Amino acid sequence: MYTKSFEIRWSDLDANRHLANSSYQNFMSHTRMAFLVENGFSQQELIKHNLGPIVFYEHIFYFKELKPEDHVRVSLEIKGLSEDGMFFQFEHNLYNQNGKNCARCDMMGSWLDLDTRQLTALPKHLLKPLEHLTKTEDYKILTKEDTRKFGAKPKHI
Repeated sequence: MYTKSFEIRWSDLDANRHLANSSYQNFMSHTRMAFLVENGFSQQELIKHNLGPIVFYEHIFYFKELKPEDHVRVSLEIKGLSEDGMFFQFEHNLYNQNGKNCARCDMMGSWLDLDTRQLTALPKHLLKPLEHLTKTEDYKILTKEDTRKFGAKPKHI
């Protein structure tokens, strides 16, 4: 399982003097990007293939507050992946210094071709690190239908 550790900074807190919602998201995003960079997804490689990661959703479940004196360890596991790598689903768990699970996040995303602005598959050499990431117990092969499972649709004004 991939993990990354963080110290809580003053700027990570909200008015209740605990970790702000946006800080959870920043720690998780930083963890994902650290994994990707360490596994061949450098800026040069993303530019070469005109790729950019996008987030469809992040569902965060909070179990225990994280406070200024805590240290945070964020895990990354793969919960789902389409056969071509176009769609991915990650699970993050946030732990305090005592190993208590303080939050969990289920996030789904895809890859955007920055020229065509369309979703795109990953080149095979970039797909391999995702296939070898620790899988959750409920891991599944994703299809386009999985990206629509919540039925959310825009309502234009």
